[in-house]
Amino acid sequence: MTETDCIFCKIIQGEIPSTTVHDDELVTAFRDINPVAPTHILIVPKKHIEDNNAFEAGADDAVAARLFAVAKQLAQAEGIAESGYRLIMNCGSDGGQEIQHLHLHLIGGRKMQYPMG
Repeated sequence: MTETDCIFCKIIQGEIPSTTVHDDELVTAFRDINPVAPTHILIVPKKHIEDNNAFEAGADDAVAARLFAVAKQLAQAEGIAESGYRLIMNCGSDGGQEIQHLHLHLIGGRKMQYPMG
């Protein structure tokens, strides 16, 4: 998948509407259109990185750190930091990744059962 046909790249560029809850120089976060819990936010790097295997050591370190910092910030803003939340990143088709643009799911607001489906 390339940036030109990536749905997340189109959301980041404003070509597809979303409910954005965070936007900075490295990442954008928006509400999932098919939430599995009261809070279900996708945190995505602005740089098109296909999956965790495509991270470039050194070059993408700031992006990785920012994904988790934003997750913490949003969990606090959503009021789920104290009760707990789940962070999920799928990698590749066998790992359940449906969109080939790295993204972190922030899920909370109710007790989670594993596995989620």
